[in-house]
Amino acid sequence: MNTLRKTIFTAIAALSLGGAMIGAQAQSQAPDSHPKAHLSKEERQARHAEFAAKREQKRAQRVAKLHDELKITPAQENAWNAFVASMKPAHRAGDRQHGDRAALAKLSAPERAQKMIERRKQRAVFMEQRLAALNSFYSVLSPDQKKVFDEKAARMQHRFGRHGGGHGGWQHGGQRGETARG
Repeated sequence: MNTLRKTIFTAIAALSLGGAMIGAQAQSQAPDSHPKAHLSKEERQARHAEFAAKREQKRAQRVAKLHDELKITPAQENAWNAFVASMKPAHRAGDRQHGDRAALAKLSAPERAQKMIERRKQRAVFMEQRLAALNSFYSVLSPDQKKVFDEKAARMQHRFGRHGGGHGGWQHGGQRGETARG
């Protein structure tokens, strides 16, 4: 029985020591393993610009695909172009300067709440402009085109609308789920 205890104790000690060594090795390698850890500001900006260009290219492909699926006629082209222009992604909160956060942090709670209300009002105005462009475009579609468009819009609203909005939809590539599903 004494030999069994010694064997178990030795095995546990060896496993603990091995685990500690693996943990120490992982900690010493962690800063080097992160792909963006050693990027300069210019390199990060270049990567961001590359990502933005790819995102815009994918958006253009989705717009072209919808154009083809709807079979837009030459007579509908002006309404289509106005609609697509209105659907361009809006200025996102992540694009703001960090100074904006610092300025907000200095405000009192009521002042921050007022700023939030102002932003929501601006967002509402922007969405109303989008709705006007959508209504203008929708009015020139044939019943068959409306059916296709309604199906596409319902699918996008189902995928992204119920999850708190965000940057979803055919014009954005649905930042959540579009690449996994579509």
